[in-house]
Amino acid sequence: MNFNEHSALAGKHAFLSPSSYHWINYNDQKLEARWYSSVAAARGTALHEYAQKAILLGIKQAKTKTTINQYINDAIGYKMSVEQTLFYSYNCFGHADTISFRSNFLRIHDLKTGITATSHHQLEVYAALFCLEYEISPFEIDIELRIYQNDEIRVFIPEPETIVRIMDKIVIFDKQIEILKEGGF
Repeated sequence: MNFNEHSALAGKHAFLSPSSYHWINYNDQKLEARWYSSVAAARGTALHEYAQKAILLGIKQAKTKTTINQYINDAIGYKMSVEQTLFYSYNCFGHADTISFRSNFLRIHDLKTGITATSHHQLEVYAALFCLEYEISPFEIDIELRIYQNDEIRVFIPEPETIVRIMDKIVIFDKQIEILKEGGF
C-alpha cells in the first residue's frame, strides 16, 4: 500500500484528533464549548504576541480601560522586560509576561485574556524564582504583582514569608525530582 503523503500536516493536530478522542462522547453543546475554548486560547496567544511586540517597540496604546491597553502602557511606562525566563532548574522555570527590578522593587505583571477567575499564586511563584535565581531575599525588597484581566488591574503585595515558603518548596521538590529521575522508570 502506498499511503497518501500529507507533509503539510506534519506536527499539527486536528480539532477532532484521535489522540484527544474524548470528543466522541460530546454532545452538540460540549463540542461548541470546546470549540469556543480553543478559539479563545488562540486569541489569547495572539494578544500576548501583539502585546509583546508593542512593548518591545514602545508603541503606547490609547488610554482606555481595556485590559490590553492598560497592560501594554504600564509595561512601557515601567520599562519592563517582556517574556523573561526565570530559572531555578530544568525542573522549575517559567516565563514572566513582564518584569522589572529597580531600586529593590520587583514588579511582575501577568496578562490574562480569558474570563475565568485567576489566582495570584502564579505570580508568587515567579517572584520566588526571581529571588532564587538572583539570590535576593524577599525580605530585602518590595514586591508588587499585578494581574490584568477583564478590563481591571488586580494588585497583590505578597508577604515575604509566602515567597520564602514557595522558594523552599521549589528547592525541596527539585531535589526530590532529581532523586526520582535517578530511579528511572
